Amino acid sequence: MTPQDPLLTVRDIAVHYGDRVGCEQVSFDLFPGEVLGIVGESGSGKSTLLNAVSGQLLPSAGSIHYNTRLSDVREIYEMSEPERRFLMRTDWAFVHQNPRDGLRMGVSAGANIGERLMGVGWRHYGEIRGTAASWLGKVEIADDRMDDTPSTFSGGMQQRLQIARNLVSGPRLVFMDEPTGGLDVSVQARLLDLLRGLVADLNLSVVIVTHDLAVARLLSHRLMVMQGGRVVESGLTDQVLDDPQHPYSQLLVSSILQV
Repeated sequence: MTPQDPLLTVRDIAVHYGDRVGCEQVSFDLFPGEVLGIVGESGSGKSTLLNAVSGQLLPSAGSIHYNTRLSDVREIYEMSEPERRFLMRTDWAFVHQNPRDGLRMGVSAGANIGERLMGVGWRHYGEIRGTAASWLGKVEIADDRMDDTPSTFSGGMQQRLQIARNLVSGPRLVFMDEPTGGLDVSVQARLLDLLRGLVADLNLSVVIVTHDLAVARLLSHRLMVMQGGRVVESGLTDQVLDDPQHPYSQLLVSSILQV
């Protein structure tokens, strides 16, 4: 794989629920180290698209090819179920809006991180615990909270723990679904600063869904605007937000400016 080769290639993805369209004819390439933001109002199809692209929702049409670490390009829905599950716990990661959906609330913070390491073959307890402690530090959680359960954490801490659990195994591709949703503004700012640093330091490729254009501007290099299940505009993030061409994109941007 060369830097010019896309890590993820999505072509003409469609998801239909009977007569209702979840998304229709969506295509994009994602390159190593690139962050793609997907924005739109509720019901625009952005979360449906994210679930299809991340292997969690079988699309009605289209293809999704991933360039593996072996430089072997695979269509993810042609993989066996065990192959796809292994990919999702090693090279891919998914950060949920509600951290409780991405954490095991009944086990300790350290065990949440350690489970991901054990899933990729780590077995030495001391190394697992040491790596878990290191990652707690990276997401600004004191290591004396390692043996506490996530249920004792604030919402912001739970989200940071979910991020550590996802990133500890060294994935190259991360999917994020409204990662700052439901958090107080001050907590959002701290989390965004942390995410931006980790994405840059680890050279992560990211597909992020958000309704918050400020989040999209801070984190994404490119932006896709969705309406009614279709992409109505795409381009460099600053270009789309500073000079939107489609009437719907103009409406989104103007609604933020009027707040």
